[in-house]
This record gives sequence, structure tokens and C-alpha cells, in this order.
Amino acid sequence: MRIVSAVVLAPIAIGAVLFGGWPFVLFWAVAALGVHWEWTSELLRTGRLPQTLGAAVLVIAALLAGIGRPGLAVLVLLAGVAATAAVVRERRAWCVNGIGYAGLVLAGPVVLRADPVWGVTAVFFLFAVVWVTDVLAYFGGRLIGGPKLAPSISPGKTWSGAVTGAAGGVLAGVVVAALAGLPNLLAVAALGLVLSCVSQAGDLFESAVKRRFGVKDSSRIIPGHGGLMDRLDGFLAAAGAAALLGAMRGGLDGAAHGLLVW
Repeated sequence: MRIVSAVVLAPIAIGAVLFGGWPFVLFWAVAALGVHWEWTSELLRTGRLPQTLGAAVLVIAALLAGIGRPGLAVLVLLAGVAATAAVVRERRAWCVNGIGYAGLVLAGPVVLRADPVWGVTAVFFLFAVVWVTDVLAYFGGRLIGGPKLAPSISPGKTWSGAVTGAAGGVLAGVVVAALAGLPNLLAVAALGLVLSCVSQAGDLFESAVKRRFGVKDSSRIIPGHGGLMDRLDGFLAAAGAAALLGAMRGGLDGAAHGLLVW
């Protein structure tokens, strides 16, 4: 079922990138809503207020992103974080983190894809780095073994897996960049290394959160994979970092250019 799920979901994600616009926003909005539901319902087991408030904020942000206003969408997400901090009483800090966490699922890819020139390339670059990092970290760790990376958080992860994953992520990112005709592949390789490390850190963060609440999988929504958080933990961390770096260099309308062109 794990392979079947991957075979079904990967083409949908790739197709959404190619279509752009509403299909792309809808894909990530559904993912963000699912992540927020898992965070509040499956992990925190909160009441209705945090769940409803977070869902409303994500829907409004998605609508703004869909009409080509990614900047306003980000502002709505930030306002949602502030509103959650102001009105939610139960497990406030965790609820605030939850809406920010789910917001990255939507904001990161949408901000990058909004760039009319480099948007598609940036998202595929991100896919390549994160997906290959994830796969090679798993197989590298199993084949090579060795010292554990963070045994108190995720006993199965090893330093050998982290290194092989990072090496594969860098190579995958460089291949995408070369195919896209990007000029400075050395800078892209450094970027791929950073995003690969961020992706693995995001994976460890989610493992720590699940361990904190005594949960093995964030849900069972994806057959063979567990929950959306289990599949998107590394991606959302890398996407958030990539969008932030790109926006700092190229603005919200040129975040992909700012990320890739050095």
C-alpha cells in the first residue's frame, strides 16, 4: 500500500505544479487543512475552537492565494497565529504552533509557485531535494547503519542515513537546476545541502512532537504512510525555509527567482 499510495499521490502533486493557479492552491490547501486537523484532533485532541479557527484562516488564505494575492495570504496566516494566541485557552502554545505549522504547507509552495518565470522550477527543485533526501536517508541508514542521529527522538535514524540523504538531495537539486539552465550550479548545490538538512530537521521535529504526545503516526489517512504530517514533515520545513529565503532576495512576487538565481 505504501508504494501504491506514492504512485497515486506523486503524479497528482506534479500535475498540480504544472497546472498552477487554482488546482495548485487547492492541492496545498487540502494538505494544509489535513495537517491542521491531525495536529489539533489527533495529537492535541483539542475542542472545536482551535480546529474551526485554524480551518477558517487556512481557507481564507487559500482563497487569497487563488486570486493571485500570496502576500495577503501570508498576512492572513500571521493574523491567524495572533488570533489563536489571543482567544484559545487550551494548550495555547501548541495550538499556535499548529496553525503556523499547517500554514507552512500552504504558504511555502504557493509563494514559490507565484513567480511567473521560475515558479515551476523552484517547486520541482524542492520536490527533488526533499524526496530524494527522504528516500536515500531511509535506504542509506538501513544498508550502512552506524551511530544513531537522534536516538531519544527517532531511534531508527542514523548519521549514515543523514549523510547519504543529504548527498542525494544535493545531486537531485543540481540535476533539476542544470536541466532548467540555471547558471550557478555551485550555489544551487549549497542551497540543496541547506534545504536537505532543513528537511531532515523538520522530520526530527515532527518525530519529537509525536513522541511528546505518545503517537506513532499522525493519522492513518494515507494507506501505508500514516498521516499527512508523516509525509510532509520534511517538505513543509524545507518549503518554508525556501520561500522565506526567496522572498528576502526576490520579494513575494519573485521568490523563486530569489531562491534559484545567484
